[in-house]
Amino acid sequence: MSRKTKKKKKGGKVKAVILAVFLSLITTCLIVGGYVLLKSLEYINGDLAVNLDEYKANQNQTSFIYANDSDGKPVEIARLHGDEDRVWVDIEKISPYIPKAFIALEDTRFELHHGVDWYRIGGVILKPSQLGQGGSTITQQLIKNITNNKEVTIKRKYYEILMALNLENHYDKNTIMEAYLNTLYLGSGCYGVKTASEKYFGKNVSELNAAECACLASITKYPTKYNPLLNPENNKTRYMYCLEQMKNNGSISMAEYTQAINYEIILTNSEKYIPENADEDIKKTVEEENKINSFYVDYVIDSVIDDLISEYGYSKQQATNKIYYGGLKIYAAVDLDIQETLEDVYINRINFPTLYSKQDGSLPQSAMTIMDYSGRVVAIVGKAGAKTQNRTLNRAADSYRQPGSTIKPLSTYAPALDLDLITYSSKEKDYAIAYKGSLWPHNVDKSLGSGSNVTMEYAIKKSLNTVPARLINEKIGVKNSLNYLINKFHLEKLDETRDADLSPLATGAFTYGTTTVKMAAAYATFGNGGKYYKPYSYYKVTNSQGTETILSNENNIGEQVISEETSDIMCELLQTVDTSYYGTGSNVRKFQIMAKTGTTSSDCDRWFCAGTPYYVTSIWFGFDYKEGLNQDVNPCGKIFITVFDRIHEGLEQKLFPKSELTVQKRYCRITGKIAGSSCYSTGTGWYKMDNIPETCYYCRSHSSSSSSQSSSSIVGTISDIVGALTN
Repeated sequence: MSRKTKKKKKGGKVKAVILAVFLSLITTCLIVGGYVLLKSLEYINGDLAVNLDEYKANQNQTSFIYANDSDGKPVEIARLHGDEDRVWVDIEKISPYIPKAFIALEDTRFELHHGVDWYRIGGVILKPSQLGQGGSTITQQLIKNITNNKEVTIKRKYYEILMALNLENHYDKNTIMEAYLNTLYLGSGCYGVKTASEKYFGKNVSELNAAECACLASITKYPTKYNPLLNPENNKTRYMYCLEQMKNNGSISMAEYTQAINYEIILTNSEKYIPENADEDIKKTVEEENKINSFYVDYVIDSVIDDLISEYGYSKQQATNKIYYGGLKIYAAVDLDIQETLEDVYINRINFPTLYSKQDGSLPQSAMTIMDYSGRVVAIVGKAGAKTQNRTLNRAADSYRQPGSTIKPLSTYAPALDLDLITYSSKEKDYAIAYKGSLWPHNVDKSLGSGSNVTMEYAIKKSLNTVPARLINEKIGVKNSLNYLINKFHLEKLDETRDADLSPLATGAFTYGTTTVKMAAAYATFGNGGKYYKPYSYYKVTNSQGTETILSNENNIGEQVISEETSDIMCELLQTVDTSYYGTGSNVRKFQIMAKTGTTSSDCDRWFCAGTPYYVTSIWFGFDYKEGLNQDVNPCGKIFITVFDRIHEGLEQKLFPKSELTVQKRYCRITGKIAGSSCYSTGTGWYKMDNIPETCYYCRSHSSSSSSQSSSSIVGTISDIVGALTN
């Protein structure tokens, strides 16, 4: 075979190999391409890839807090948002010029394509340097806004195209346009056309004319460069172009175009802008931007955050984000009239004493919580004087202070009654006990006690320290007393080690103390038949559409922590406390008042826990740093009468509930037993039907032997002193 023939054969083989490789590549490409095309078609025609209904319900948007007005209708009292101010608005409530303006600038073939404009895609392919620019339809931009994927890559663009085609297979153009107009960023923290309309024009988005709509649409390309508040000239140049495009594509007539280009746009930062001309919703929006929320709103926010953490296991940051970006609807339990009254008294310090700190000349502070008897916090204030910040210190809910003598009904008298260790008229010695090597405690008058046996009614009325100390030490026990406080009255912040002692339990000298919210909830048990209700500040929390309830207090179940009889008797005992020092209060005096005062060591804190058949309250008064108040009359008592007299105006007569298991009887003041026919000094008390004291028959002879009684008292007192010294 010649060399030439061999060469030809060799060349033919090479060509055959090249052809085979080429055909293989073509086949592979066709197979891969066919596979990709098949999968793409499956994706496009398959299940919904992006659920706009779910997104609408759960997207980042502004949250609202509502409260019922005097007619029972919900009214907005606060709106909460972080950097993103976003409120969804239905397409029917948007000016018809808005979609036209965005179509003119962003996607002229929006009504014709099926999610992707292949003509524009082709233009981008011919100019690769413009990849990621100019080819996106409104549908694709919506996908980008929802997924927040802004990578400039072929892979991202490919999936964006598939998702856009899939979306248009499942939703009509109106739905897609609505979602787009509610998700796009329009500068100044505004997401969506509603908040942008309010921000830039002070108008509802339904009221915008063609010029204003073109102004908004012009922001989209570069939100800072075309922001009308920051760069009005840039924006005007672009919105004039937008109007021209709208005229050219026939979305507005020549007359509308002429009117629009001659219209003077008045922005909210213009001297010509008149806020009073805005409708009520817009005025409210503008007010909200600069509004200092009430302590109640702050308390609601903190409560919802705490409950989201507890209910869903969120971190604090996640719960906070849910509040400010979750588009929540929160229905507050506040009574707006009572809250307004409380704020008026506290901001203006009505009936507050004229008092200044010796350390820095500051005024004293105070906090107050008002609740009903089923856990509803109807009003709360955490500061005396004007509130100047949002989410500032709320002394009513967050400042833990020693409660002084207001703790005695909770730590001593209620447990002793509940355990049948005492009755309304039981007698106990008014004298100090041997405690840690000395006689303790002193009473308010600085004495160690009278040495006489006194009734429970007298001990509560005079706020004796000696009697609670003896009851806990000799009858109740430290463990039982602390158990009632923590597990029944839910004062959870008490220290189970350091507070397990006579001093904190009998006089309220706790390691950390408690708050007015917790004390009001605890005292409510004395006016509602012995049930403890967890304090709540909102009825329910829903998603933005109201279709899902996220949190609810609408079925707040009470826990029976003391018996109905104990509650009944405690309420009667606390009604014997004299409140006449604090004011006449013609309205509130028409009702029963149960009350207990509290003073801490060195007179640094004053407390007042009280209730009527309508409301229960707890009030704290003092300086933020420990400093004596030196006030003869408890300032909290005056605040109580001032506030409660106002909020009880016009209320119908009402009494505290009565247990059918208690009975009213006369008792002998000498012996504390049920009065017999020979008893000459008697009072009226309330008793459990299954724990009625025996009848007194010997009080006259008991009284006539006063000298022996006196001797016995002296001997007992000497015994206490000796005991203290030997211990």
